[in-house]
Amino acid sequence: MTLIPINIDLSLYPAELQSFLSNAKIYDSSCSPQAKVIFIDKDEGYFLKSCPVGSKKLHHEEEMTRYFHKMGLAPEVLAYITDEYDHDWLLTTKIQGDDCTTESYLSHPERLCDTIAEQLVLLHIMDFSDCPIQNHTERYLITAIINKQTDNFDKSHFPDSFGYSSPNEAWAVIQKYRHLLKTDTLLHGDYCLPNIILQDWKFSGFVDLDSGGVGDRHVDVFWGIWTLWYNLKTDKYRQRFIDAYGRDKIDEDLLRLVAAIEVFC
Repeated sequence: MTLIPINIDLSLYPAELQSFLSNAKIYDSSCSPQAKVIFIDKDEGYFLKSCPVGSKKLHHEEEMTRYFHKMGLAPEVLAYITDEYDHDWLLTTKIQGDDCTTESYLSHPERLCDTIAEQLVLLHIMDFSDCPIQNHTERYLITAIINKQTDNFDKSHFPDSFGYSSPNEAWAVIQKYRHLLKTDTLLHGDYCLPNIILQDWKFSGFVDLDSGGVGDRHVDVFWGIWTLWYNLKTDKYRQRFIDAYGRDKIDEDLLRLVAAIEVFC
């Protein structure tokens, strides 16, 4: 996680957040244009995320963070606010530890690979009967369909990351295999190294849960494979990750399907 010191104008923040922000060192820790994230260096630390109301991403994240926190898997939600300017604000505690992009973890890639695979297995066997988002698969496919219809896809993924040379090639895979997706597993939804927090190699919790819900395990498996490739700059840990997770539980056609859907999500 990169922290950039910044100065803020307290008058631009909701009154309910003033006590957390005042007399604190503030850092920008944003990693996506969709949402602004600041770290508040005060007490044990806080993270404050904001984005326009219309995106609904922060509402989903608030729901899933509360749910995961109840199970001891995520930080505590301290406030969720919609201001007069139609912005949502989500304030959470800081989980103790560091995310898995920290050099002390990246410098031990085999152990890191096994650790995140084993943690994913533990997540995927958890009971999800009271999860607030039970239809991740439906939402996932609807998003892809809408983005296909509006020619909204991520051109940066061609062809290096996902292996598709064009959106039409990816869409053909979706059309052929989408009926195979299940809705039977509790997902993080964006199972990447920056979203997994460890403390001395012991699991502390997950962050950035806006894509979570009950869906198909291959979504998280795909992102686990992808993040090792992206952050370690090599695909050599793909098979190790699959073995550590459980090769018998993985369908390569479904991994290719998830890769195709992500082109449009």
